[in-house]
Amino acid sequence: MGICRDMVGTQQGLRRKGGNRAALFVYAMEGLENMAFVANAVSLVTYFFGFMNFSLTKSATTLTNFMGTAFLLSLVGGFISDTCLSRFKTCVIFASMELLGYGLLTAQAHFQQLRPISCKNGAASQMSHCDAATDGQVAILYTGLYLIALGTGGVKAALPALGADQFDEKDPKEAPQMSSFFNWFLFSLTIGAIVGVTFIVWVSTNQGWAWSFTICTIAVLFAIIFICMGRSLYRNNAPKGSSPLVRIIQVLVVALRNRKVQIPENAEELHEIHEKERVDNHEIIKRTNQFRFLDRAAVVTNNDGPWNLCTVTQVEETKILIRMLPIILSTIFMNTCLAQLQTFSIQQANTMDTNLHGFKVPGPSIPVIPLLFMFVLIPLYDRIFVPLARRFTGIPTGITHLQRIGIGLVLSAISMAVAGFVETRRKSVAVQHNMVDSTEALPMSVFWIGFQYGIFGAADMFTIIGLLEFFYAESSAGMKSLSTAIAWCSVAFGYFTSTVVVEVVNKVSGGWLASNNLNRDNLNYFYWLLAVMSVLNFVFYLVCASWYKYKAVEDKHRDSKDNALEMVNA
Repeated sequence: MGICRDMVGTQQGLRRKGGNRAALFVYAMEGLENMAFVANAVSLVTYFFGFMNFSLTKSATTLTNFMGTAFLLSLVGGFISDTCLSRFKTCVIFASMELLGYGLLTAQAHFQQLRPISCKNGAASQMSHCDAATDGQVAILYTGLYLIALGTGGVKAALPALGADQFDEKDPKEAPQMSSFFNWFLFSLTIGAIVGVTFIVWVSTNQGWAWSFTICTIAVLFAIIFICMGRSLYRNNAPKGSSPLVRIIQVLVVALRNRKVQIPENAEELHEIHEKERVDNHEIIKRTNQFRFLDRAAVVTNNDGPWNLCTVTQVEETKILIRMLPIILSTIFMNTCLAQLQTFSIQQANTMDTNLHGFKVPGPSIPVIPLLFMFVLIPLYDRIFVPLARRFTGIPTGITHLQRIGIGLVLSAISMAVAGFVETRRKSVAVQHNMVDSTEALPMSVFWIGFQYGIFGAADMFTIIGLLEFFYAESSAGMKSLSTAIAWCSVAFGYFTSTVVVEVVNKVSGGWLASNNLNRDNLNYFYWLLAVMSVLNFVFYLVCASWYKYKAVEDKHRDSKDNALEMVNA
């Protein structure tokens, strides 16, 4: 009876922790951290070119490498979070690295001796006469940049998983709340991004980069303070101690070693941890029939040890990761399309009328358009669409994760098609007004490109959070942060492949994008090509999604807790 009461007390203690109260601190950190990151993502090219005297090509390459690396480094944060540190400690440590990075950039922007004399007021043709940044000045810049990249990568891996940990996906009451968490996580991310691309961009343009970086530094500092304030409320999943990557390698090595071993017909004969050997938060994943050759790693032989015998759960962890890879690959192209909206669409905006009731919209602030769409759509999705869909499907999330990702991929294809039509109209306006070679703004409002941005904003809402939720829900208990990091890698590879796609298309097409004059280029053809390729990519995704088998978990640990509750109540 005493053991039963202890189990009930533990369960009630867990229920007092977590939930929406704990998630509020996660939202606060995400909003503040993303405010700083996105503000710099859309405007750092200006800083590199105008204040560090980089060439336009080097400025663009430096930013692209920074963005791609930041998302790739989430793998480091995910690995550490699952292996060595709790998700909370990972967030604090990596955010502190990010804080140091912004501090370095603030100091460099403030003290003239840490950067070259600015040539921003000179003509582009005179850039070659400007003093280049010294090796020491470049070293300070890159140190600051990649401390930010490492820091934000770790936060992006651990923070969504920390927030989702506050809800029990196996609890009928908390499962819908966990789905809502990912929606409101995106909402906080969006609010931070809106403030970043408007207020902070305005500060950097009108008050100087020293003030802009100072605000970013303060924002990250408060992000750390907020996440620490909620420490007593968090449900913390302790790291497993063993690396998920090592466990996967063990399965592959043992399966290869046992390639001639016969797999028993009875699945019960495969090795699994017994009930009495289980520890808290350990889950047993049911065996699936896919990739049966890996089951040889769980066949009991005369040899013991992790490099000679694996559990069925360990084998299924490996199968899950293999099944996830085609899903993540099929979403990379969508992020390649996103990169075009952040480059070519900005160039389109620079040729159009950017006046809004007497206020001139800065070029780097144009991405606020899809963010505003997301700001409106996310609450509607969470409060209206999901409850309505839940009535018909019975699924806590309204629709499955893979369905949500698929809707986003369809919308991204539509966005590219619309972008092609908008560009066709923009070019026709230039021809009609004899402004093909003019540098003046065309008599066409910049908000025409709001159509393609708005549709892509909706696509982002479905796909990005669908991926995060899918990878968190489907991964094993010991791989939550790493799986979240893998989801972010889709964005990283989208940035890296963007340049390759542009160069290949430009070469094969004979120069659709060869001119420096958009009015003479064929950007509309490029957008339509991306739309067609997006449709083909969606077909590939449908094949992958129909082939995917969702994870099934034997939750014997919860059953024992429920039995204990019944005994105490009796």
